[in-house]
Amino acid sequence: MHTVSGGEVAGILVAVFWAILVSFLAVALARLAQTLRATTQLVAEVTDQAVPLLADASTAVRSAQTQIDRVDAIASDVQEVTSNASALSTTVASTFGGPLVKVAAFGYGVRRALAGRKDGVPAKPPRRTVIVGRTVPAARRKRDRGKRD
Repeated sequence: MHTVSGGEVAGILVAVFWAILVSFLAVALARLAQTLRATTQLVAEVTDQAVPLLADASTAVRSAQTQIDRVDAIASDVQEVTSNASALSTTVASTFGGPLVKVAAFGYGVRRALAGRKDGVPAKPPRRTVIVGRTVPAARRKRDRGKRD
């Protein structure tokens, strides 16, 4: 019979330990390889789908830029039309506004004067006008105290 020494037992234990450790590392490496393959495949699929999406997004951005350019052109045209309308309005108001007001005031005065004469009623005396900043002499104030409109 052959006897096994303590060093040989320790060597066998170390060899078994290393065999188990290598087995675990081999399993871990096999799973890591599977994960890397799946990741590579996923990246390839995402790339295949992302390229058309990016092309569509680029087309949409170009279309949006074209629409923005059109809106900008329309806005500048509207601004120009608005300034032209404002200038025209100012011109019409200054050209016709003053004379039309004078004609209307004259027509109103003539109607009022004719209406008072037709009825046979004498025209009312004009109302007193208050002028801000002027004082009426004292003698006139006493005289006009009883005559109020």
